[in-house]
Formats: sequence, structure tokens, C-alpha cells
Amino acid sequence: MRLYGGKEGFTFFAPVRILILHQFFNTPESGGPLRSYYLATALKNAGHEVVVITTSNQGESRTSYEGIAIHYLDIPYDNRFGFYRRIAAYLHFAVASFLLVRKIGRLDYCYAISAPLTVGTAAKWILFWYDIPYFFEVGDLWPDAPIQMGIIRNPVAKTLLYQMERAIYRDAEAVVALSSPIADAIRSKVPDQRVEVITNFSDCEFFQLLPKTEVSGWDNKLVIAYIGAMGVANGLEYLLECANVSRNAKLQVHFLLCGDGAVLEMLKSTSKDLNLDNITFLPFTNRDGVKRIMDTTDAVFICYKNVPILETGSPHKFFDGLAAGKMIILNVRGWMEREVLENSCGIALDPYRASEFASRMAPVVRNVALLRKYQIAARRLAELKYSRTKLGQQFVELFEAKA
Repeated sequence: MRLYGGKEGFTFFAPVRILILHQFFNTPESGGPLRSYYLATALKNAGHEVVVITTSNQGESRTSYEGIAIHYLDIPYDNRFGFYRRIAAYLHFAVASFLLVRKIGRLDYCYAISAPLTVGTAAKWILFWYDIPYFFEVGDLWPDAPIQMGIIRNPVAKTLLYQMERAIYRDAEAVVALSSPIADAIRSKVPDQRVEVITNFSDCEFFQLLPKTEVSGWDNKLVIAYIGAMGVANGLEYLLECANVSRNAKLQVHFLLCGDGAVLEMLKSTSKDLNLDNITFLPFTNRDGVKRIMDTTDAVFICYKNVPILETGSPHKFFDGLAAGKMIILNVRGWMEREVLENSCGIALDPYRASEFASRMAPVVRNVALLRKYQIAARRLAELKYSRTKLGQQFVELFEAKA
């Protein structure tokens, strides 16, 4: 809100109008990561007006959702797209969103959410042409991530992308990082820029710590869920190896894999080839569907390919697991591993040794009290540190501090 003076020193707050620029904005009904929805809701609940520009695979439209004005651009995107088709979609969104801004009317701020990095280019254009200051959010370090993954190899392209990255950071009002390692990386590139850390949110009102609902077929087993994207970066062949090790060790666990992505069919094929009867694949679902799955599980699995840059991420499935009071199992080093171990809410596996899974999980399968201890600690961490309410207020203060 902006502060104004009145008669006899009387002051009052007026709401500001904020554009959220996010190529992949989701609602609870549509499913997928909901961070930008939570951010928009926090602003709206604080009395501000929120406009969203995003994309859709169902054509161009404009709608209002819970008081949030959403403009959908007709720019199809799928996790299965190849590299060049993805780049084309990113560039299309940058140009189309910039052109749409002139039709929206007065805006006080723009909040641009990456990845991709190209959304920052749109924010810079909006600043230059319309004099609308922007904040830039970094959930994945670009171009570091695609470079470390071996996707971008051309030296000239690397140089240009790093120059683009620094320019976007430099011209922002502030940069919002989704983890401390991301913030450190940004500060090393633009030492004088203001960088705030606002991780993903644990929705402690929607998810609850409740007794597990038993499901026929895997009742009396410890149920472990992976819910989220199934892309190359997720390294889910590691999870299949854990399932194979568990089956061979006759460990009483069952895995649920829920989501969609480029490697889904490969995972199904491999599971069939290995005769893994301790895995169930579930289709992509919305937030209510995620909650129903969570209600049947004991633990969540956070899985990534063993690439250093992926250790800096802030995956929504981690925070959903904490909010739902689920034991956390992860194969990624870095800040998430430290959080899990220091707060005693799960176990961290060696990313090179899926073979250790059965021996690490056997004590938990045998000891219900140990499992419960992990679950209670997970929920406590969500409430104390990652509550949607607390972090939402921190986000709102970015704009109100500018008054």
C-alpha cells in the first residue's frame, strides 16, 4: 500500500496495482505448483489489486479467479517439448506479455517470476517503455541450470545469457530468491543488489497432520509418494532403483508416482520390465487430488538428478510434504538435506547409492514410533518456518515497504 498525507496530518493507505508475470500460473483446480497463486492471494488479501499474465494450452482468454484478474495468452507448452520449441515458447511469452501490458491500464509494480529467464527480459521492456518498476523472482538459476545439465554448450550463447541474467538482476527493485544458495549465487553476480529469500510455501491450513487412510492393495505397508514433474532433471530412475532394492529385500513399502512429464512413459516401461509390483502410477491431479493422495501416504520422496545446481532448488513437493506431516526422504544434497537432518523430519540418501535404500528404511518400517516422530517434526518445521501465512506477509511487505 502507498501512504498518503491528509488534513491535520491524517494518513491513510491506498492499494497498489501489481502485475504478476508468470508463464506457468496455476490455480488449485488446474493443479501443478501453486506458488504464484499463493503470492497473488496474499496481495489480494492485503487489499491490493492483482493482475496476472500467463499462458494456456486452451487458447486466449481473460477471467477472474477469486478476485484475481488473469489474462491467458495462447502459447502452448509441454514438458515433452524439445529444446528449441521450449525456447520459442519462452520468447513468444516475453513479447506477447509486453505487448499486452499497454492494454491493461495503470500498474504500479511488476512481479516477474522465472524460470525461464526470458520473463525478466519482458520485465525490463515494461520498465523501459511504461516506467513500471519490477521485482524479479528466481526459482531456478538460469543459465547455470541448463549449462550444468549440458543443454546449453555454445560458448557465445553462455556469455550472452550470463550478461542477460546480470542485467535483469541489476535493474530490478529487488531480487527474490527461493533458497539461500540461490540468493548467495545472485549476490556473487550483483553484489550491490537487494536480495530477499522467500522460499516456497507450506499450506498449513489446507494440509493437515492426520492419521493415514488405508487403501486396499498397499494396506499395512509404508507408503511413499512422489508427486510432481517427471522430467530429466528429476532423476526418477533413482526412485525406480529404490523400488527394485525394496522388492528384492521384501521390504514392506509401496511407492506412488503421481504426475506427468517427458520421462513418464520411460518410467512405466522400466517398471514393467523390472516387474516392480510395489509401484503404482497415478495421473496428474489438482490440489484436492494431491491432498487425497497425501492422506494415504506415510512419506514423500524428493528426487533429483545428481547435478550440483539442482541442490539449490525449492521444490513445492518438499513444502507440501512438510505441511501434510509426512516423513521426508530425499536424495539431494545441500540446504534441503540440512533442513531434514537438523530438524529430524526424515532421511537423506546417498545420491550415488540407491542400493542403501532398504537398509536405511528398514528401521522406519519396523518402528511406527520412529515414523511418527519424523512426521510430527515435519509438520512442526512447516508451521514454524515455512507457513504460507508468514511467508505471504513477508512477500506483501516487499511492496508496502516501497510506500
